[in-house]
Amino acid sequence: MILVNTPGSWAHIYAPLRHADWHGCTPTDLVFPFFLFATGAAMFFSFARSQYQPQPDVLRGIARRSALLILIGILLNAYPFMTPLSEWRIPGVLQRIGLAYALGALFILYCPGRWRYLLSAALLLGYWWLLQTFGGDSPYSLEHNLVRDVDLAVFGASHLWSGFGIAFDPEGLLSTLPSVVSVVAGFEAARLVGRAPVGVGVVTRLLVIGAAMIGAGMLWNAWFPINKALWTSSYVLFTSGIGWVTLALLMLVLDVWGFRKLGRPLEIYGTNPLFIYIVSIVLARTLWLIELERDNGDTVSLYTWLWEQLLPMASPVNASLTFALVNVALLWWLSLVLYRRGIIIKL
Repeated sequence: MILVNTPGSWAHIYAPLRHADWHGCTPTDLVFPFFLFATGAAMFFSFARSQYQPQPDVLRGIARRSALLILIGILLNAYPFMTPLSEWRIPGVLQRIGLAYALGALFILYCPGRWRYLLSAALLLGYWWLLQTFGGDSPYSLEHNLVRDVDLAVFGASHLWSGFGIAFDPEGLLSTLPSVVSVVAGFEAARLVGRAPVGVGVVTRLLVIGAAMIGAGMLWNAWFPINKALWTSSYVLFTSGIGWVTLALLMLVLDVWGFRKLGRPLEIYGTNPLFIYIVSIVLARTLWLIELERDNGDTVSLYTWLWEQLLPMASPVNASLTFALVNVALLWWLSLVLYRRGIIIKL
């Protein structure tokens, strides 16, 4: 997310580091579903202590974490608090994580294995039916879709993202429902890994199931386009399948082949992922907030000024990428400091 969210200039970005304009999927469009996938995988290990039972203390913890994620997400949207409360964006990345985490946790704790599969399928099919039935003549277009209609009715246009040129939020309320299946997919992948000996057998199963989900998503794309902004059911299957395949390849390299040291940088980043994500957003917006005066009297943000210092050394697009990579490196260093001191910041 940091690499994607902090280019030196949004006008100079390599294509794989851009989101799809609407339908379709780029490598950048895999980041958020992978985060939800990892959230679901973590549930397999965290809920093991309660033997996957909905005990009162477990449910209280789920409610508290979900509420904190939603609250922090709204405050993060509003930072640096220069817009009136009537224009604060309500949906967002952390808000979706909070809701998907809570709903996914309840899904996992209250539904046995086979029911999880059936209800996941019903949720994806039901979401397709809702958008197709109540979305009008162009149910998957930007201007006319049920996701936007629900958000406009619930939040109002002033509380939604407008990055597409109109009030439409890619982290909408209705489109959060299929994202729950992204969480469940991560849980099921971890369950398969956690209950089988590490080896070629489990890697093969992950690859086969992942490939099947990718194929199903691509096939469904003909009727229900792969679309991150709408979080379509085909997008859920496609990205979850890639998540399973990616996990299989990581296991093959790190566990089966024994190159465990290659995973150390990812392990360090993964100890405090939410905290590092929040810091990255606050840091970037703070740099935009600080203004410097040029020799000619014009002002420029510190963010832009830092990127401009790279221009003599590289083309605009490479300078923009370098700027993002520096951000990644600095925040990895912060993760390393926390990792070495045994500091894990939890909600």
